[in-house]
Amino acid sequence: MRDWRAVPFVVAVLTLTLAPARADEAAIIDRWYSALLVADRTELSDLLADDVRIKLDDLGVVQSKQEFIASIDEWKGAVAGAAIRHRIEKSEAGVTTVIACYDFPNNDMLMQETFAVTGNRITASSQAAIAENCDGF
Repeated sequence: MRDWRAVPFVVAVLTLTLAPARADEAAIIDRWYSALLVADRTELSDLLADDVRIKLDDLGVVQSKQEFIASIDEWKGAVAGAAIRHRIEKSEAGVTTVIACYDFPNNDMLMQETFAVTGNRITASSQAAIAENCDGF
């Protein structure tokens, strides 16, 4: 016969050990969007694992860390005067799904982005447009 009195204790321990991981992932995601908004090459480089793969679904492109960082100068011009709003939709097993509104001066776009995070670094990312505006975000 099993002693089920230990179940609440096990659930509490698991909840306490998983909560910091989710908080860390959320903090990394927040840092990502803050750095992306100002095209902070140093911060973005620090957030990305050396072997990261960044998949831009709409463009059919997969970038390495070096390729992504090299594109930041071009991005800096595009993001001038913009705002980026984001919310985490779900986070499980080290993968966080985010809905992000890129509000550029002349248009906006709603994106779904995923981030795999290991050891405080983004190890994989993908993004795809889900709407040509941010209505209802």
